Amino acid sequence: MRPVRFVALGDSLTEGVGDPTGRGWRGWAALLAGGLVERPADFTNLAVSGAQTGDVLERQLPAALALRPDVASVVVGVNDTLRATFDIRTVAARLDAVHAAFAGSGTLVLTVCLPDPGTMMGLPGALADPLARRQRAVNTVVHALSERYGAVHLHAADGDWTTDRAMWSADRMHPSERGHRQLALRSHALLTAAGVRAGGPAPSAEPEFPPPTRSAGLWWLATAGTAWVVRRCGDLLPQLLRLAVDELRHRVRGTSARLDLRASQACAAALAALPRVGVGAGDTAEAEAA
Repeated sequence: MRPVRFVALGDSLTEGVGDPTGRGWRGWAALLAGGLVERPADFTNLAVSGAQTGDVLERQLPAALALRPDVASVVVGVNDTLRATFDIRTVAARLDAVHAAFAGSGTLVLTVCLPDPGTMMGLPGALADPLARRQRAVNTVVHALSERYGAVHLHAADGDWTTDRAMWSADRMHPSERGHRQLALRSHALLTAAGVRAGGPAPSAEPEFPPPTRSAGLWWLATAGTAWVVRRCGDLLPQLLRLAVDELRHRVRGTSARLDLRASQACAAALAALPRVGVGAGDTAEAEAA
């Protein structure tokens, strides 16, 4: 029987940003692969920094399907929330197409929902709240599609790990090595419970390398980190300022609940607009991959 074939799709989180090894980034997916596969050739990381749901659907998915994986991780959406073009209906449609393709090939999908970037970066409430609504919408879609297609889902949007400084790198957007290991360890446990045959031990929770010094973290933020933020959300800033003004206006009027309701309705409409899926498609995918 051949080893489990694992392919990772997504953005900088899955690429491994925040978990340097001296030879580049490693990350949670590579750590997880060590406990699922017996040879490096059975793991392929297709994730690219900056990727949005459209990139995963149009570029990464075809490459992944060609590898005929048993397990595929799909963790993406944060970069979509940092764009002025964000539209939850488009995000939902793209992710649904990715899930449907993997279900049709008998691949078990691993999904993860994540904390919102505004809160993690410590933005003021008027700036953080609009981003939080977007990320909650993405997470709602990820939850719904995971259930729809029988995916294995790791809920990492909240909990102690989001407030534990040791779990996060200097940019507060990407996990540190310890954080990446926590994602890998929890994912390994879920996949094992789902019947995925492990070819190696569970990832260790303890870091292999010493954490970056405070001065190194500050230097990264002042150089590469600042450039990273500008590249990811430069086009969003004018819109985000307008959203912040709208947020403050609703707070003064005591009508902030209307913004939450509007976002919830948009998310519900996005899910309702998805094409119907064949009965048992998700169950079949999970059973074949187990």
